[in-house]
Amino acid sequence: MALNPPTSAWPFVKLKLRLMVNGMRGRPARIVLFVLGAVMAGFFAIAGYAIFAIPGVAGNERAAAMLLQLGGSALVTGWLLVPLVFFGVDESLDPARFALFPLSRRTLIVGLFAAALTGLPALSTLAATAGMVSTASELGGAGAGVVQLAGILAGLLLCVALSRAVTSAFATGLRSRRARDLAVVLLAVLAALLGPLQLALLAGAQRADWDAFAVLADVLGWTPLAAPYSVGLDVADGRIWAVPLKFLIVAGSIAGLLAWWNATLENAMLGAESRGRAGRTGDIASPTGLLLGRRLPRTRFGALVARETRYWWRETRRRAALITFTVAGFFLPISVSVSGGPAGPMAVLVGAIAALALANQFGYEGSAYAGDLTAGVPGRVEIHSRAAAHALFVLPLLLLVALVVGAVSGRPERIAGDLGLLVATYGAGLALVLPMSVRAAYALPESTSPFAVTSGGGTAKGLLTIAVMVGTLVATVPLQILAFLLGDVWLWIGLPTGAGFGVAAYLIGSGIAGDWLDRRSPELLAAVTS
Repeated sequence: MALNPPTSAWPFVKLKLRLMVNGMRGRPARIVLFVLGAVMAGFFAIAGYAIFAIPGVAGNERAAAMLLQLGGSALVTGWLLVPLVFFGVDESLDPARFALFPLSRRTLIVGLFAAALTGLPALSTLAATAGMVSTASELGGAGAGVVQLAGILAGLLLCVALSRAVTSAFATGLRSRRARDLAVVLLAVLAALLGPLQLALLAGAQRADWDAFAVLADVLGWTPLAAPYSVGLDVADGRIWAVPLKFLIVAGSIAGLLAWWNATLENAMLGAESRGRAGRTGDIASPTGLLLGRRLPRTRFGALVARETRYWWRETRRRAALITFTVAGFFLPISVSVSGGPAGPMAVLVGAIAALALANQFGYEGSAYAGDLTAGVPGRVEIHSRAAAHALFVLPLLLLVALVVGAVSGRPERIAGDLGLLVATYGAGLALVLPMSVRAAYALPESTSPFAVTSGGGTAKGLLTIAVMVGTLVATVPLQILAFLLGDVWLWIGLPTGAGFGVAAYLIGSGIAGDWLDRRSPELLAAVTS
């Protein structure tokens, strides 16, 4: 019997929609997550449409030029960073499932690209940017509105292509142990490119220098970030000649991104990797394992800590979480310090980000958690060992963040106090994420991409992230108030006070999580099994 593989994108779209519906059938939790995701997407769409339509209603061409170009740049940047940091990439259609089908690479790319356009993020983005069409129509008539409509469609294609190409490329780099340093450098370069833009915006807002904003917006209008969102305004201003040039910039960028995705798709998604040196034990030892050596106790706890440290060093998703925290932990406080703001409040956010990697810690292993369940590992031993392994990587990074921020801000005397806030927030974050990792665990797809999530998993991941950050900020408010009131006294007592607060919060959260784990281990295993 001859096999007739799909030659168009429509079968991929239908398959994704069917998988989404079947995945929610008989699963109330997934239905709730989908509804919450739809509500969030709807709120973003309505708010975005209103913001982008305001300049047209007001008839302000200058405000329209700045808002559409700066807002469009922020939107494209969000599509680049949000999947890497928070939500991941929906892998309802795992390319590994198509490995045995005689599909060309082109057919697979086009099909997966079309399927990515059918999700809630793409629809929400399109609805939000429709406000630009309204503004262009008000300022330049129907012709400008039609051109802007083509622009937002091209911008949506650019956003999806950028998101998929970058996550695919980083998935390949993070899988290779030799390339892990390169991944850190690339993310750091990306953060460095965003830093000048952020500082320029902050400086412009402080000085109310709208001319600087206008110049920045005009420059971005000739880059792929804002080119598709400024073509309607070009028509309204009589710059017809600029429209084909900007569409050419966008088309070239999309073609380049799809070619990049095409080059990395097979290795990133199908799990191909070099194993030529797999037999050398020196390549698989984690740095923590080498440092600890035989100092870990020869107990169940010691064995679990040794296993988890190796997992954090070798498993792609966990390594991605550590890299994300490293970049965010350095970039956020340093950028605030350089711009003249206080780095203390930002330290609280960094401590919360540090704990997020454990929000779905059992989902990393999936059905492999059955081994621990069969061995009868007590819940508290399980929780403490996983938290200890994570802390072996995070605590040195927190110390380094405090040192760097103190040096950059020119106030080295605040290092101990800032470190106390970091440790306190990390402990409070663990107190929230550890119980949540037992009660709100969800399965991850059987994909080697560190950014892959199942349909609805991105919503779950985003909601967990928001809940942990808000909860951690609320829990540490008393400590922040105390640090503010004490002033210089906090410089002396900040570290022991913050450490004590963090340890106390961790012990409470880990105790709750351990007791829940003893009672809900079978349910947890079912939840994380794909």
